[in-house]
Amino acid sequence: MASEKSKVLVIGGTGHLGRKLVKASLVEGHPTYVLQRLENCMDINKIQVLLRLKKRGAKFIEGSLLDHESLVRAVKQVDVVISALSQYHETTIEAKLEFKVVDAIKEAGNVKRYVPAEYCIDPSRMFHTLEPAKGYDDRILAARKAAQEAKIPYTSIAANLFAGYYAPNLIQVDTLMPPKDKVNIFGDGNAKVIVLNEDDVATYTIKTIDDPRTINKIVHLIPPENIVSQNELIEIWEKLAGKKLNKAYFSAEDFLAMMTGANPFIQLLISYNYPICYQGCLTNYEVREGEEEASKLYPDVKYTRVDEYLKLYL
Repeated sequence: MASEKSKVLVIGGTGHLGRKLVKASLVEGHPTYVLQRLENCMDINKIQVLLRLKKRGAKFIEGSLLDHESLVRAVKQVDVVISALSQYHETTIEAKLEFKVVDAIKEAGNVKRYVPAEYCIDPSRMFHTLEPAKGYDDRILAARKAAQEAKIPYTSIAANLFAGYYAPNLIQVDTLMPPKDKVNIFGDGNAKVIVLNEDDVATYTIKTIDDPRTINKIVHLIPPENIVSQNELIEIWEKLAGKKLNKAYFSAEDFLAMMTGANPFIQLLISYNYPICYQGCLTNYEVREGEEEASKLYPDVKYTRVDEYLKLYL
């Protein structure tokens, strides 16, 4: 008889990745719950997302990240806790939410797997990261350390770069849509990036939660056909669109100068992209001893190739 599927609680289930994690969990047959955060009950957009997830089969558990006891009660009802909280917050309260999840899991004592809100490049590999990105990376590492010290069984997902933010815009920092005539190239354009469709990030994440091979490990998402340079990404788009783009090359100094006067989100992208484009932190990316790589663990998952993703934007 097949083993019973773990009960899954997604915290942050109405967010960009969170809703995809909920759907992937349901597809895999897990009893899936979304934390219905009491502090969001006046947000009509989040409520509408919750209702759509309910229609797919998700159930709600009421609780608040600002109320420790309610969070503990929620966690006690499930086997697996997946956090999809955004790490990119400036306010002190929002910045500490992931630590509140860790505290609740520690007190509940029943969770057999915790997936912290990472889903980015493993911060330990992000050398020369600038502010404000460095502060967020430090926070992610601190939350991971807190789970380790609490002896909570965890799996960290290093998803590298979300395709929605890095593929159709050809790694531009001022738009999420494809450039029409001109594209900015940062450095020589040969530094590698690793991009994943967010639906695939969710699928791989859910695959790990009942897998003994992934416990207390970082699982890297490195689908081989999605390792490309900015130049290669531009070339793929030009072939699909049937149009050549004018190229402008930016030195590191010119790139960093773009931060001056930019809004906080663009400043974040610039500070995050600097070690990628100019220091090559994703070039020659190797999985270390004691870590795992998702496409090797789950070769049955048909991930979305970069060219397939870009076709959606034609």
